[in-house]
Amino acid sequence: MPAYVIANVTIQDPERFAEYQRGVPATIESHGGRYLIRGGSFEVAEGDWHPGRVVVLEFPTMEQARAWYHCAEYEELKRLRFESAQTDVVFVEGVPQA
Repeated sequence: MPAYVIANVTIQDPERFAEYQRGVPATIESHGGRYLIRGGSFEVAEGDWHPGRVVVLEFPTMEQARAWYHCAEYEELKRLRFESAQTDVVFVEGVPQA
């Protein structure tokens, strides 16, 4: 069953965050993941949520999503993200493929 990593990112230090952005795609791909959404414009249809930068990643399984998030290659990049942005991240199980 696919799994998704959904992040709402508020960038506070664009230069340091750019370092993070350069390094992270290879770590995602090495764990079977891919970007579905990476920033872009948005429109609020309901509610009070006004996200900063929305990112959605898709992985084949929840185990692969978790393995990516906790892998050694991502740890240093995660530190860069912590230092350059405020981020909310959730893991969500997808719908079984028919």
